[in-house]
Amino acid sequence: MSLKIAFVASRASVAQTARAALIGRYGDVPLRQAEVIVALGGDGFMLHTLHSTQDMDAPVYGMNRGTIGFLMNAYREGDLQARLAAAEEAVINPLVMRATHIDGTISTALAINEVSLLRAGPQAAKLRITIDGRQRMEELVCDGALVATPAGSTAYNYSAHGPILPIGSDVLALTPIAAFRPRRWRGALLPKRATVRFDVQEPQKRPVMADADGQSHRDVTTVEVSSDPSVSHRILFDPGHGLEERLISEQFN
Repeated sequence: MSLKIAFVASRASVAQTARAALIGRYGDVPLRQAEVIVALGGDGFMLHTLHSTQDMDAPVYGMNRGTIGFLMNAYREGDLQARLAAAEEAVINPLVMRATHIDGTISTALAINEVSLLRAGPQAAKLRITIDGRQRMEELVCDGALVATPAGSTAYNYSAHGPILPIGSDVLALTPIAAFRPRRWRGALLPKRATVRFDVQEPQKRPVMADADGQSHRDVTTVEVSSDPSVSHRILFDPGHGLEERLISEQFN
């Protein structure tokens, strides 16, 4: 029995062309009626799709019409129904970010990959780090810092020399970005249930922005980050090419 598929695509012409071709073969249903959502684009579009459909029951199966495609499957027009029927599912929980701004306003956002704090001016940021209410670092002088999930550990976290985390591990990576002091600090592994708080020191002189999967929030003074088990994202992968295998392979390339 054929699955009801909703096709979504990034604005890139190659993705739009692929969507038209696939709809011609398999048809298309509204998102709310879909049994599976097929996302066509790159990793950024996959994150956008997961965020925008998080209140729907249908899992998301990505096909790469972007650049890297770490979260995507290979693009093929044929045998899609068979691939969907055989796909392996990974379930991931996002991070929730709560940021307080200089003017006292509060912003919240969810992040599947990471929440990062980045200096927004010419001078390095100064951050105080508290874990579950206990101060762990009085002052980190840096270009920024991030908290990454296992699913996001090969993205910005890995570029910042953070560790790759196995899918299913109940840990988060706390990674500095270009740390100046303490210069040799490489970050920490934290329990998934931990709440990380960053306090920005001298926020007027050393402005800092917070970013949650590309959603930017400027002029923050405090940022709290924790895992949100109430939200689950279901992602489908071809057999033998799931997130766990990709995370292992990434460490040998």
